[in-house]
Parts: sequence; C-alpha cells; structure tokens
Amino acid sequence: SSPGLLLLTSFFLHIKEDRASPTRLVCDNRLIQKYIMEAKDMETRVGQCQALPALSCPAVLPLVDFTFQQWKSKLNETKRREILCDLALLVGAVVGAQGQVSEECGARQLSQLYRHANSFFLLLQTFSWEAGHWEPSCSPHSMEQTHITSIFLTYRQLVQGKLRFFFKDLAKVLCK
Repeated sequence: SSPGLLLLTSFFLHIKEDRASPTRLVCDNRLIQKYIMEAKDMETRVGQCQALPALSCPAVLPLVDFTFQQWKSKLNETKRREILCDLALLVGAVVGAQGQVSEECGARQLSQLYRHANSFFLLLQTFSWEAGHWEPSCSPHSMEQTHITSIFLTYRQLVQGKLRFFFKDLAKVLCK
C-alpha cells in the first residue's frame, strides 16, 4: 500500500460535503506524526545507502526554515501557498535527482520521497480559501545542493515544521 495513496484516500474519505477539507489529516494529530516518522525513516534509510553519488546537476531546494512569530502572523491561505511553492521545488529536485541516481537503494528512496511529497502537493491544491486555482508563480528562497541526503533533510524539515504547524492552525478552524 502506497503512503501517497493512503494520504489521498484518507483525504477523500473525510471530505465535507460543502467544501473540500482534509479533516481527518488535520484533526487527527497522529497522522501528521506518522508522516513525520516516515520522513525521518526515509532520511535514515537513504543515509544507509552505499556509494550515493554527488549530483552532477545540483538540486535546487527550498529554504524551509521559519520563525514561529513570523509564521503565526500569516493567513492560512498564505501559508498553504508557501508550502505549495516549497513542495513544488522539492518535487522538482527529487525528479532531477532521480535522473542522476542509478544505484538501487538511492533510486528506491527517491521514488518513495517523490510519492510522499507529491501526495502532499496534490492534497494542498485541493482546498483553498480564495477563488481560483493555485498557480506555480512563486519563487521561494532556495539553495543548491549536490548531496542527495539534503533533499531528504529538506523534506523532513518541511513536514516537521511548516506542514505540521499549518495542520495545527487548520485544526483550530476545522475540528470544532
């Protein structure tokens, strides 16, 4: 069973009739904790792969760190768009790295990371508070990395940080 499929299935099983809202994912804190643990596990497993090559074409990764004070002052829609931008860049970095890694262990981990990150990306596109669809016209702060493990580190930090706090903020609205 694919974790991405589980995430999307969980989402679709808990859609409210009047608007799309991932209520179970947001309201059940155990789910985001599960995804944080999976991100940590992927990061650990890729670190155990033998002879991972440096990327000849560096991965462009989002800078996902933030200050809590700054984060609290943003609207939920702004947070969602920021996370979508980060995920778009991250998914692109994974795709670029996949084309450069032939070693089985690394390729398998990148494939799993792609499924997880892309699932969150698709999920966050399905709901918004503003009219219109998300447009990939963002330019998040980024950095270039040649180490494959940096991609996994960035994903874990994104899930542990912005995504977790975003879901926590949504829970205040959706889980009454």
